[in-house]
Amino acid sequence: WVTCTNPPYAGTSNLSANVNNFVKKNYPDSKADLFAVFIERCRQMTVNNGFQAMITQHSWMFLSVFENLRRKLLSVSTVNMVHLGAHAFEEIGGEVVQTTSFILRGYKNFDYVGVYCRLVEPVSQYAKEEMFQSGENRFFSSNKKMSDIPGIPFAYWASPNTISAYKIGQPMAKYAPPKQGTTLGINDRFLRLWFETTPNKKKWFPCLKGGEYRKWYGNHSYVVNWENDGLEVKSTGRATVRNADKLFVSGISWSRITSYPSFRIMPEGYFFESASGVCFPDKENISFTLGLLNSCVIKHFAEIVNPTLTLQSGDVATIPVIEKNKESVNLMVFSLIEKTKVDWDSFESSWDFKKHPLLRNVSTISESFNQWQAECDDRFNQLKANEEELNRIFIDIYGLQDELTPEVEDKDVTVRKADLQRDIKSLLSYAVGCMFGRYSLDVEGLAYAGGEWDSSKYQSYIPDADNVIPITDEEYLDDDIVSRLCAWLKAVYGADTLEENLDYIAKALGNK
Repeated sequence: WVTCTNPPYAGTSNLSANVNNFVKKNYPDSKADLFAVFIERCRQMTVNNGFQAMITQHSWMFLSVFENLRRKLLSVSTVNMVHLGAHAFEEIGGEVVQTTSFILRGYKNFDYVGVYCRLVEPVSQYAKEEMFQSGENRFFSSNKKMSDIPGIPFAYWASPNTISAYKIGQPMAKYAPPKQGTTLGINDRFLRLWFETTPNKKKWFPCLKGGEYRKWYGNHSYVVNWENDGLEVKSTGRATVRNADKLFVSGISWSRITSYPSFRIMPEGYFFESASGVCFPDKENISFTLGLLNSCVIKHFAEIVNPTLTLQSGDVATIPVIEKNKESVNLMVFSLIEKTKVDWDSFESSWDFKKHPLLRNVSTISESFNQWQAECDDRFNQLKANEEELNRIFIDIYGLQDELTPEVEDKDVTVRKADLQRDIKSLLSYAVGCMFGRYSLDVEGLAYAGGEWDSSKYQSYIPDADNVIPITDEEYLDDDIVSRLCAWLKAVYGADTLEENLDYIAKALGNK
């Protein structure tokens, strides 16, 4: 009459061959993890009208591999659920173990309204207990309501307006089909950071490979060996080439492993690897799609289909698109991409880097930094204001005013503010680049990165003749790094302010 258990959590691929084969044969709808197999098995053990009480990982509620299991569970009624999320047990830290505790009744009533306690936000066992006792975050939902959402996620908290968006809108799968990238098999062999290779447009191609949380533009760090249409990659037998017809086509990319989704423009001519998902709207819809995907509305829908740390192509495919106010959105997105690109290109790690942002037509680094700081603050504030306005537009389009707010936290704005120590360190890095001839004060971007040396590029400051820069604790040699730096500072800011600039650098680095 009653089955009650905390089943083992174990991906079945990690179990013995005997268990794995048995599970695949007898429990195809729950085979991905032993806890899900136990959900199915315990239902079989429980009489009709009996009760099944369990605590399990919460992934069965959302992941596509458990969709058929969820369909089966629609034939029973959820009496109640306490959705615990991460940090439910003091002895288990981190975000990996995310649990839910629930009671099912073996009785089919599609309209039965269950009680759901959503305790995913508190970050300790005791805070969750307090929220439960207070009666906060209680939702009432039926199986019928959840079956209206594509993939049938157990999104008990979804509002009527949220569910209605799925009926009104067009799924992203049709509007901007999301695709998974190619698995190269041997990344160490075929992937390089762009500055590790000699430029060769027939061999090394720009490649997107996930990356840090960043919106609008950026994370362009890698190149891939795709010479002769990937002949060498394919010959290893370890690669899985996916969506070959979409390689080098413009689209919108995101990092699949992320605690907070962020989407970026992928220009034409880029390869995309499996750590990066990409969706492909029609060219005239790219800006609108990017604006929608980076809005708070999409985080809301992404949490419904998959609140785990992995955002799959299939999750993005279910997001409903309601196309309105397209012109206003496009103008704002153009501006956001442009400002974020300027930020990305201000640092040496960008292949479109032109010159260090502290090289300005002034005589002191102090004045230069103040100008750079004002520029960064202005860009940051404009970006934040534009993102909040985009949020307002999409909240109105989807009718989610009672659930979402347009405010954007500072930590979620992905352009950098000025940072004195970081920026002085990067100035020194740039100066060393000039000492070796990588950069020149007379030309923008890379002056030399292999190939033929062209001394005509270097007039204002001559690189080191013997290509060796001694670093010593005392002044032993007349071309050591301090002497070279003094010469460089004179060339950039003038001889009169040398001592002032050296003092400013020392203080910025926290030295005596």
